[in-house]
Amino acid sequence: MEVKATAKHIRISPRKVRLVAGLIRGMEAAKALDQLRFMNKQATGPVGKLLNSVIANATNNFELEKNNLYIKEIKVDEGATLKRWMPKARGRATPIRKRTSHITIVLEELVASGKSGSKKQKIEAPIKLGSKPKEDEGVKIKEEKGKAKTAEEKEEKGKLINDPRMEGSDRHARLDGKNRMGSVKKMFQRKAG
Repeated sequence: MEVKATAKHIRISPRKVRLVAGLIRGMEAAKALDQLRFMNKQATGPVGKLLNSVIANATNNFELEKNNLYIKEIKVDEGATLKRWMPKARGRATPIRKRTSHITIVLEELVASGKSGSKKQKIEAPIKLGSKPKEDEGVKIKEEKGKAKTAEEKEEKGKLINDPRMEGSDRHARLDGKNRMGSVKKMFQRKAG
């Protein structure tokens, strides 16, 4: 069974990370951690942290043994490049490209244990907010279908809405109600002068 983890936007260039990744490719997971511990490279920090994360995923989520895992695949891709500049002689600016990397590690078992799938159980979906409760739960549902509209609600229909999100560049407000099309024509007329 394969277990995978990814670290994105690591602030080390992919070329430097690939030097470390090439040394641990194909090794057993425990031996690779020891190898990273004694390597004198800056990229060993993020790679070791990601390797610990993959091992934790395998042992906790899939109940696999740590000693039975090896690095099947380790891939280092180029991430986004941050563009900076540095002042140089005679008023010039030279570009500096700060590269980032995406690291992916895939672990697999040395000897297949026959386990397939995570131990986490599916949890029933929680009740959504705004959904009506069922009547059999002891909650009575009140329905207001036959309620007539009040006089205030009827008057609000033709009123002017002063919402800043609805305003145009010239602070025109849009009308809500019957006279909406007429107000739209007036709103977009060109001003003379």
